[in-house]
Formats: sequence, structure tokens, C-alpha cells
Amino acid sequence: MNLKKLGKALLFPHLAIMILLIPISTAFLVYSMVALGTESVMAITSYVLAAYTLTVWTVRSPYLITLIKSFKNQNKYAIRWQEDARLRVNTSLFGSLIFNIAYAVFHLWLGYVHHTFWFYSLAGYYISLAVMRFFLVRHTAIHKPGEKMREELIKYRSCGWVFLIMNLVLSLIIFFMVYWNRTFNHHEITTITMAAYTFTAFTVAIVNIIRYRKYNSPVYSASKAISLAAACVSMLTLESTMLTTWGQNESTEFRQIMLATTGIAISLFILAMAIYMIVQGGKGLKELKEESKKNAFAAKELKEKNNG
Repeated sequence: MNLKKLGKALLFPHLAIMILLIPISTAFLVYSMVALGTESVMAITSYVLAAYTLTVWTVRSPYLITLIKSFKNQNKYAIRWQEDARLRVNTSLFGSLIFNIAYAVFHLWLGYVHHTFWFYSLAGYYISLAVMRFFLVRHTAIHKPGEKMREELIKYRSCGWVFLIMNLVLSLIIFFMVYWNRTFNHHEITTITMAAYTFTAFTVAIVNIIRYRKYNSPVYSASKAISLAAACVSMLTLESTMLTTWGQNESTEFRQIMLATTGIAISLFILAMAIYMIVQGGKGLKELKEESKKNAFAAKELKEKNNG
């Protein structure tokens, strides 16, 4: 095998090899960062393998993008997923509902084991999310967006009221964080992973709120507002974790000020979102009622005119 063929084989390996490289290089890199020194032969080898994996995926990215586009445009399931907003919302709501219930039960168990309101308050927060998602997924599973506008507006407004209750639970969480200096302590790798997940979830939540406005469905808007609220609280948890992980040299007062500032900002944002949903839901219901009266009056006039 000449150098040209060797270079091509190294830069353009089989797709199965590329896929296999991801878990191998990731596990090797994490292990070297956690258990090995930065100057050991094994650690340097893990860095080289990670760099090689990134290189081959970058080189093949144009081909992979073309392949993904072709799959999206030709596969019937991918096409349905792109065109059926109701399917995407139902899948998202159902998956999030299962996660919220499991996480709430987990924190209730921790609260029972450790006898602390800290975990009970976290459980209350996730129970609030689960309650909202449960009522929304019941509606979206039966009706199309905008099909039952009055029911959608009622659920939209109800979610606003639940947000107000959830904000009280969030206030308890912030209080525990700040007053008792209750924070999360994780390994650096775990913290980096949390940061990647949190920023991704926050970005996706904002994009989806803008994207799903075109469907003119209060239920869809409510589901995306729930995702945004969850992402905001994840930001607070992430900040607490990062301050604990990398802020050992900072004073306790500094961490308390940072958490209090962020917590108050998030609490006010959720409060504003709750008030907006309550007001807009009530306004929409009022407009529907007035429109119904106008239609009934017009129908009555038309009937009297025909009879006359």
C-alpha cells in the first residue's frame, strides 16, 4: 500500500469505524483525564486518538451532511417527523413527562431518606412540570392544533397559574441555595457535561418558542414555555455546580451573591411568563366569547330576515 492509499484510508475510514471511534476515544479520554496524569504516555495517546476522531469526522462532514439531507428527504418516517408538528410535540411532551415523574419520585425518595426539605422542594418543582405536561399531552393526543381553541386557551391560562405555584417552590430552592449555602458538588467532567446539556437545552427551548408560534396553538406555546422554564432552572443548578467545582478560591459571600442574583432574575422571569400566560389566556377567552355572541346575533338576524 503506497502513501497515497494509506493517507486516504486514514482520513476516510469506513463509516462503521468512524462510529466506533466515538465511544472508544471518549471513554479513553475521560479515563485519562480522571485517573491518569496529563504527561503519561496513555494520556497523550488518548489526546491523539481524540484529535484523530475529530479530524476524520470533520473531513467527512460534507458527505455526512449530504447523506443526512438525502435521508430526511427520502425516508417516509423522517418526512413525517418533519411535517407532523403534532407528532413532535407529543413525543417531546410524553418523554419529558416520564422524565419529570421519575425525577420527582427520585427526589421524594431522597427527601424521605435524608429527612430534608431541600429534596422535597426539588420534587415539588418537577411534580409541577409533570402536572402541566400531563394535561397538555392529554389534549395534543386527541386534538389537532387550533381545533379546540377555547380548551387550549383554558389550558394555557391554567399553566400560567401552575407557573405561579411553581415559582413559590423555586423560591424555596433559591433560599436553600443562598441562605444555607446548599450547592451541588460534581466532578469536573460531570460539570462540563452538565454545561453542554444545559446550554443546548436552553438554546433549543428559545428556538422552539419562536418556531412553534406559527401554529397559533396556545397548547404548543405552553409546552415550549415549560421547556424554557425547566432550562432556566437548569442554568441555576449549573451555576451552583460550577461555583462549587471551580470556585473554591472564592468566598462564600461571593457564591451567595451570584446565586441570589441569578435566582432572583430567573424567578422574576418565570413570574412574568406566568402573568403573561394568564393575561393572554383570559384575553383570548374573552375575545372568543365576544365573537361567539356576534355570530349568534348575526345568525339570529339572518333567521328573522329569512322568516320575514
